[in-house]
Amino acid sequence: MSKSRSYNIAAHLPEMAEKQPATPAVHFPYKHDKDKQPLYQTYTYAELDQQSNRIAAGLESIGISRGVRTVLMVKPSLDFFALTFALFKVGAVPILIDPGMGVKNLKVCLAEAEPEAFIGIPKAQIARLLLGWGKGSLKTILTVGAGWFWGGTTLAKLIEPIASNHHYETAETAADEMAAVLFTSGSTGIPKGAVYSHGNFIAQVEALRDIYQITPGEIDLPTFPLFALFAPALGMTSVIPEMDFTRPGSVDPEKIITAIKRFDVTTMFGSPALIRRVGLYGEKNNVQLPSLKRAISAGAPVSAAVLERFVKMVNPGVQVFTPYGATESLPVCSIGSETILRETRFATDLGRGVCVGFPVPTIQLEIVRLADREITTWQDDLKVVGEEIGEIVVKGPQVTGRYFNRSESTRLAKIVDPEGGFFHRMGDLGYRDEQGWIWFCGRKAHRVETAAETLFTIPCEAIFNTHDKVFRTALVGIGSDDKQQPVICVELEKSLSQQGQKQLIDELESLAQSHEMTKNIHQFLIHPAFPVDIRHNAKIFREKLAVWAQEQLR
Repeated sequence: MSKSRSYNIAAHLPEMAEKQPATPAVHFPYKHDKDKQPLYQTYTYAELDQQSNRIAAGLESIGISRGVRTVLMVKPSLDFFALTFALFKVGAVPILIDPGMGVKNLKVCLAEAEPEAFIGIPKAQIARLLLGWGKGSLKTILTVGAGWFWGGTTLAKLIEPIASNHHYETAETAADEMAAVLFTSGSTGIPKGAVYSHGNFIAQVEALRDIYQITPGEIDLPTFPLFALFAPALGMTSVIPEMDFTRPGSVDPEKIITAIKRFDVTTMFGSPALIRRVGLYGEKNNVQLPSLKRAISAGAPVSAAVLERFVKMVNPGVQVFTPYGATESLPVCSIGSETILRETRFATDLGRGVCVGFPVPTIQLEIVRLADREITTWQDDLKVVGEEIGEIVVKGPQVTGRYFNRSESTRLAKIVDPEGGFFHRMGDLGYRDEQGWIWFCGRKAHRVETAAETLFTIPCEAIFNTHDKVFRTALVGIGSDDKQQPVICVELEKSLSQQGQKQLIDELESLAQSHEMTKNIHQFLIHPAFPVDIRHNAKIFREKLAVWAQEQLR
């Protein structure tokens, strides 16, 4: 195989189909039996490769070929996986957007992406027509399911004349060639389309394999569907759980546990909200998950209490790993539950931030002085001194180079390195300690600037999160930019009477006075349920809470 061909992330699929044709690639739950147990459809590696070959040939026949930006709005299913691999095989550029990000954001994202093709289920096609998505740029329409008045063709009709054993030669894409556009969750500001190259995907897969020592033959439970696409590159079988992928915080934990036990799952990925729900259920019902070799949780910090609960279900020595990163760069750092529970949790509770571990081997991570302005060129004197809190910037092969059609956002996020390449500004604040560990202190946009000091969300919130009646807290600022009034919004573990709420606020005020960093916080508001991001159900929309807090305190 030529070197250039191996940069296409889809090239792993035919390789695995040759090595292990009968090994299941994907198990997908499609209906229930009379006992309400899920029944699974399965693609072996050979079947997934063959089906994606047929679809790839069909896509080319209707003009979806190399470089064609293609919106994919199909629910997780066998068709979703075959279609995604087919798009990569032809060298098209899938545009992947969370449907739960809201109609307004969806329209903006689709307008920016300027898609030339739209592949979607009937519901997505109707929404496209009603809301005018991609009106000026779309040339090709493909429906997964029954076609109707919106034109184009259906997937079934497209592949009907193509032989089941049709051979398709995967496009030999270059490392720096655009592979996909993945939109950020928009947890701070409007979602932006991160441009992934084929080299970015390959670097990501290799980093995940090496850090977590994933070996061929393992069984994976990915509760974020895109992660299932890495499975063939890692030689794993994906088991897709029964869940609403836009609401991981509302998952039925019994269904996750049933899937893990039924297929002897060895590795799982879950957002902090999902890990919490599964852990609570496991603790209450004394669940054991002996097949798990590791769990991976990302998207927001995972509390020590959640980790402690989850590791009770697994064998001694098995860890929950919490990689740090973002849509634009993942993984950046990684840390395991053993280190958190044995060492770093105590510093977190005292307001030192959340330890995210050491940078992964392929990443160069630096901490630069806090600045909201554009930084055009890298200089070593940008770096902070000692353990000062600054902005985290990263450089490495898994770091995406730009946002699609957002040159201003790209300029603000990238620092050109005269020695080659660039640093990406994570928009996150943190510091490096004497051991080389990186500590996360919250988003740059969420810091609160009072007349006397700058307060950082994660360290301040940790002080109050130690209270047993508190589920989580959020620091927000109200008022003018440099003279903000700090307010702590509180979400409860369970509801309290008015008297109970008053007593809790008194106790939180007392906690605030016992720590130097929180002694100037005097406002506490109890909120029924924090607004959170769709992708992970864990990132708190502090901007919305600040507006709410302002109204409450008028």
